[in-house]
Amino acid sequence: MRNTALLLIITTIWLSASFKKLAAQGTPLISIHGETQGTTYSIKYYDDQKRDFKKDVDSIFRDFDRCLSTYRPDSEISTFNKSHAVRFHGPYFYPVLQKSKEIFLATNGAFDPTVMPLVEAYGFGPKKNLNPGLARIDSLLKLVGFEQVSFDSTMVSKSREHVRLDFNGIAQGYSVDVIGAFLSGKGITRFMVEIGGEILCKGYKDEGKPWVTGIENPLLPGTLYSTVRLTDRAMTTAGNYRNHFEKNGQIFNHIINPKTGSMEQSSMLSVTVFANDAITADGYDTAFFVMGLEETKRFLEKRKDMDVYIIYSDTSGKLRTYATDGIKNMITETAAKN
Repeated sequence: MRNTALLLIITTIWLSASFKKLAAQGTPLISIHGETQGTTYSIKYYDDQKRDFKKDVDSIFRDFDRCLSTYRPDSEISTFNKSHAVRFHGPYFYPVLQKSKEIFLATNGAFDPTVMPLVEAYGFGPKKNLNPGLARIDSLLKLVGFEQVSFDSTMVSKSREHVRLDFNGIAQGYSVDVIGAFLSGKGITRFMVEIGGEILCKGYKDEGKPWVTGIENPLLPGTLYSTVRLTDRAMTTAGNYRNHFEKNGQIFNHIINPKTGSMEQSSMLSVTVFANDAITADGYDTAFFVMGLEETKRFLEKRKDMDVYIIYSDTSGKLRTYATDGIKNMITETAAKN
């Protein structure tokens, strides 16, 4: 009798799982695409109602830009950069300030959104400097330091004139989380949101398969170096191989050390961070680039809430990789190392 009851329980569980699997397989996969934040986005989600959220998503992106885009002179952040203080009008400024402060303190200033004066001096950002080699770094460093920014849930202010914020190292990741929260609020439990390579995945695809994404080969942009199986996690990547330029024989790189004012010359070519949310991953991928390989390893010994996959070049110029234990079994390297 006990064995019969056990068999009945097992059969019931198996049938329940099978019906759920069949139901999941029958759920339509919706895909929407577009442009935002100077890049592209791709969103995939399973929805029995076959709803198209593109108009809603594009509306969210427009509101997001009105708050945090430094390329819009009328945005909240641009208004702050031109004034002493601003009150928040939208819901996005305050959470990014909170997370920025958290990462600034945790990394001893390796991530610092007040880096805007240096970003512009080197020729990046909305204002292009035609002679970045002449930048007066010592004087600009006086304007860098997140401790010069004060905020609460209603407003943000600065203690020194000309201090300016640049959230380009964290805002895109946050926008991924914002879209993910929107989909979750609509009852969507299985989705992948990708904006400019920053990714958040929830749930599984059909047949319980994880979402699959890729990490670019830093020496061959446009080709994959590794593929990643991902679910219920965010993934963002920072690299020094795309956003740079040469002027008078000097290479100018967009990843700037906010403590020294110098552009990073590093053996690290690509840093991918995995975290529970994309805003965390996005902020830390920039910080780890500034910190370097060995300091990042030491940092992560005490932070088990994150994983990294780093592509770097050794002393002979060959590509090498470093992955924390929590991510190793989710990555497949598809490119032969040089």
